[in-house]
Amino acid sequence: MVDHLIETSMATVRGGSALRACACTILALTFMGTAPQPAAAQGAPKGAPAGQVAAAAAQPEAKKDRLLVEAKQLVYNRDTNIVSADGNVQLYYQGRVLEADKVIYDRNSNRVFASGRAKMTEADGSTTYSDKFELTDDFKTGFVDSLSTVSKDKTFFTAPRAERSEGETTTFEKGTYTACAPCAAHPERPPLWQVKAMKIVHKADEQMIYFEDATLELYGLPIAYVPYFSAPDPTVARKTGFLPPRYITESRLGVGAAQPFFWNIAPNYDLTLTPTVLSRQGFFGEAEWRHRLDTGSYSVLATGIDQLDPKAYAAQPFGTGNRQFRGSVESNGQFFINQNWKYGWDVALFSDKYFVQDYNVRSSSLGSDYIKESISTAYLTGQGDRSYFNLQGYRIVGLSQFDFNKQQPLVLPTLDYNRTFGLAPDATAGVGGEVKVDVNLTSLTRTAAAYQATGTRLLDSAFSLYDVCPSSSTPVAALPNYKPPSCFMRGIAGDYTRASTQVSWERKFIDPIGEVWKPFAFVRADGRWLNLNESNSFTFTSASGQSTIANADQANFFGTHNENLSGDIVPGVGLEYRYPFLATTSWSRQVFEPIAQLVVRPNVAKAGQTPNEDAQSLVFDDTTLFEWNKYSGYDRVEGGVRANAGAQYTMTFPTGGYVNALFGQSYAIAGRNSFAIPDVSNTGLQSGLETDRSDYVGRVLVAPTSNFSVEAKGRFDSKTFDTKVIDLIGNARFFGTTTNLQYSQYAAQPDIGYVHDRSGVLVSERFDFLDHYYVNGSATLELDPYKYDLTTRQYDLKTGHPEIAVLGAGLGYQDDCTTVSLSYTRSYTDSIAGAAADQNVNQTVLLSVTLRSLADFKLNQNLGSTSTVQDGVFK
Repeated sequence: MVDHLIETSMATVRGGSALRACACTILALTFMGTAPQPAAAQGAPKGAPAGQVAAAAAQPEAKKDRLLVEAKQLVYNRDTNIVSADGNVQLYYQGRVLEADKVIYDRNSNRVFASGRAKMTEADGSTTYSDKFELTDDFKTGFVDSLSTVSKDKTFFTAPRAERSEGETTTFEKGTYTACAPCAAHPERPPLWQVKAMKIVHKADEQMIYFEDATLELYGLPIAYVPYFSAPDPTVARKTGFLPPRYITESRLGVGAAQPFFWNIAPNYDLTLTPTVLSRQGFFGEAEWRHRLDTGSYSVLATGIDQLDPKAYAAQPFGTGNRQFRGSVESNGQFFINQNWKYGWDVALFSDKYFVQDYNVRSSSLGSDYIKESISTAYLTGQGDRSYFNLQGYRIVGLSQFDFNKQQPLVLPTLDYNRTFGLAPDATAGVGGEVKVDVNLTSLTRTAAAYQATGTRLLDSAFSLYDVCPSSSTPVAALPNYKPPSCFMRGIAGDYTRASTQVSWERKFIDPIGEVWKPFAFVRADGRWLNLNESNSFTFTSASGQSTIANADQANFFGTHNENLSGDIVPGVGLEYRYPFLATTSWSRQVFEPIAQLVVRPNVAKAGQTPNEDAQSLVFDDTTLFEWNKYSGYDRVEGGVRANAGAQYTMTFPTGGYVNALFGQSYAIAGRNSFAIPDVSNTGLQSGLETDRSDYVGRVLVAPTSNFSVEAKGRFDSKTFDTKVIDLIGNARFFGTTTNLQYSQYAAQPDIGYVHDRSGVLVSERFDFLDHYYVNGSATLELDPYKYDLTTRQYDLKTGHPEIAVLGAGLGYQDDCTTVSLSYTRSYTDSIAGAAADQNVNQTVLLSVTLRSLADFKLNQNLGSTSTVQDGVFK
């Protein structure tokens, strides 16, 4: 090997035509046309094991590329100019390692021949096994017989013969390629999938694999033939090229195909273009730009279509009508200012609210799969060890038929700031404890007021889509009349800004007998500006009738003054008491803890007379029993004197299992009970807190092991102990089976729009078997379903039988090289009961196949809807 140094150990030098070495002394051989000379001055390395050659010679800094040889025996033949190494030979050169039973180096041709359990390990960790290697002296070029190559990413090449060129290109003749590891017990069996080709060319510099005359086999059986194709090798994270195509079949779109193309413009930005051709609607375009910068990243997604057949969709407001151009623009991003501060956005604009579901557009702004609304937001967030700041804006767009988007608010901005300060007793005259500061600012605007009827819900007479309110003195079929108590407001029309600040202090003391005392104090200040829009009204007209939503009817809730500046200051003090009793046995540790809390504050001056936008979801249960303010948001605050009392029991086991139970009640002792004073949204009524003695609340949680738990939660009438709320939740994992079960039952709350009892069951199941296979399923079952009756336009038609709201099922296979899944989902998107169809049902089948490092295929088939729309009326 020209200009390279072989370093090895030798014990003796015999004369004649051959120079032989064994493992005791070091010999330096320089292949430059001169015979090697023994390095007599250098001794054997200390501790070198017998029978092994070790590199120990000092290497000059100028020699960068050296070949280190380890072998039991080294022979140099002066006559043939051939160097032979025998016995556990290992050659190290430029990060590569060649191992074999025997290696021969022909200095005349500069060729290296390795045979007998030969193995080549590349610098990146890839390994090639072969019966015989024939390589150039730098290991970059040559031929390999009966080889098997394992890459660092665990992909496998095999071939009877391969040619290696310049260390960058390997050509496998009659080769196979797979990402499936051989079966350990039966390596002779074919893998789950493999590609056999007359020629496989792996170009490392291009990071590409090319296949000629290729056949895809499944368990050794051919299933597909491709004359030629290429794929990125497993090292590729980003590479320009075509992505797997998508296929579409849907009645309103026709039959079509999408072919994404990924353009890797630079390491930190790229562009994906996805043209789609649809037989019924024409050309659908999609482009996505992604850009990563030093401090963050962002993306922009644009879609659009000039529809050939707009009449495939229902007339407005049930569909888009004759709208020809439809599209969307979305962008999201996040950037870090420093380790504590970041800002970002996730915004979306749609041509119409049906576009996302009609064209199955992927959107990060969607809140969930079943509550179809798009939430656009931008934010600035900072977080410290004990502080938090968030400045954010929202725009909400409803995407279902029932959404009248002028009733959706634009929230700009909302600000939250929280900080906690620890007080050292010696620095605060013995006060100590901690102080919390909570600040919230919310400003919003809305074009149309959102009303809802108490008791039986009523739909508009024009389209049977929008909530309207009947007059309490006229039949429900009459024109709507927006007045309490037959009506309440979900949202105001106009401008509303509220600023709230609360400063609180608390400290915990433990007395000598173990009683826990926690005194606390707080002051809450609120300022509000309300500017109602009472001039706009919205009329819906069709052949079926006419309905109007008038902003002027807000005067029925707020009076005739549409501008109002108001504020409240609510100070308070309180004390919480706990006395834990501890019992320890050989099998458990038990704690019984009575809890009492007293909160003293004045009445709220304008309770119920101001808008309520963020505190409508009042839930009274075990988690809110000891909250100082039980409202869910800032627009309502408790007033008066209230006591909360209960007891908690906890038992823990040495195995990690535990049992926990809590039961309690809340009492309005003095002043006005805030929950008995309805606001414009009737919040507080029928919550369980509106009486002086609240409903009872409790929970029991049993988790004997980490694989099994059962929780029961409930709210019970304070006088009759009748059930108002029940939640039963169970989780279990045994023998490859994962089960989640939830049963819920809620009593009617007509004052806030729930005139009927509600109950349902949610169950999900997954069973893993045979190591790699699984089946799963889930269902949400309505036990007391009610629907809108189009004849009376009331939400008062009971179906008489339980109904599946959401159903899902799937099966799949997953191992180290293959993932296959088939899933089915079914859900109804509204609660309309029509003459020809009971529900508006969406059904989807998704097939997904991933062959690791080779292909990713998805087929999403929408089975359509079971209901139809004609002339603006459900049929």
